[in-house]
Amino acid sequence: MRYDSLDTFLTDGKDALLKGPIAMIFAEDLVEVDTTLRHHLSLGFKQVILFAPDELKLPEGLEAKIHRIRYATRAPEMLTKAVNRIIAAAPGIWMYYCYNAEYLFFPFCETRTITDMLTFHTEERRDAMLCYVVDLYADDLSAHPNAVSLEDAHLDRSGYYALGRPDAAGHAKERQLDFFGGLRWRFEEHMPPHRRRIDRIALFKAKKGLRLSEEHLFGDEEYNTYACPWHHNLTATIASFRTAKALKSNAGSTYDIHNFMWHNSVEFEWHSQQLLDLGLMEPGQWF
Repeated sequence: MRYDSLDTFLTDGKDALLKGPIAMIFAEDLVEVDTTLRHHLSLGFKQVILFAPDELKLPEGLEAKIHRIRYATRAPEMLTKAVNRIIAAAPGIWMYYCYNAEYLFFPFCETRTITDMLTFHTEERRDAMLCYVVDLYADDLSAHPNAVSLEDAHLDRSGYYALGRPDAAGHAKERQLDFFGGLRWRFEEHMPPHRRRIDRIALFKAKKGLRLSEEHLFGDEEYNTYACPWHHNLTATIASFRTAKALKSNAGSTYDIHNFMWHNSVEFEWHSQQLLDLGLMEPGQWF
């Protein structure tokens, strides 16, 4: 189903928000939009909502499975404005958001659905889930100038770290950390400081008054925690070509970067077990 605007969707397509989990995908460009949609449909999201410009062309069969909203995805604050409006329209519904060429993985996702995972997470009295955005990149930039290749995707197997997240008084917030690593760490001279974190609360339950900020954090501090006070909780991974694409498309960095490969690069296996083995997500008490 196509909608001319977000306003139209919230009027005519609001039935899509009655049951979750819902995936919101923002097409910043035309790269791998179809594979992003297919991947998230395969995870079992009840509805997949695509925010995209008119120039994007999709196979008819794929478009029939999603809700497509005409949207200016290069406008400032475009994602937070849309997500916050969807939150306000669907309190109590589990939601997820990502960009194109990003792929969600959670523990055992090959055999369990997103609903299975969120049902367990809800039983643990959690209303949000920390996701690590792990950078993917092609091994050969001469063959793949935009750094995107699903067949030859690589990631960093190490080099990730966390720092305490300070509050306004400079004290560390409880159960909150800022996570770093991947291309944003290795090429940090090309990344503004506020864009270097790799943590994102991409899975959350909407509620009245909840708002997402441009820093991918919520106004409710408990939503920003990585675990509950009594034990470790599930976390998930978003395997993302977004940073690699940006570094190779921006004039200020593209000519300085000839290869993303280094001694800690490994081929991405497109399987949750690899991410678990590398410590890039946590199964918590879910087995």
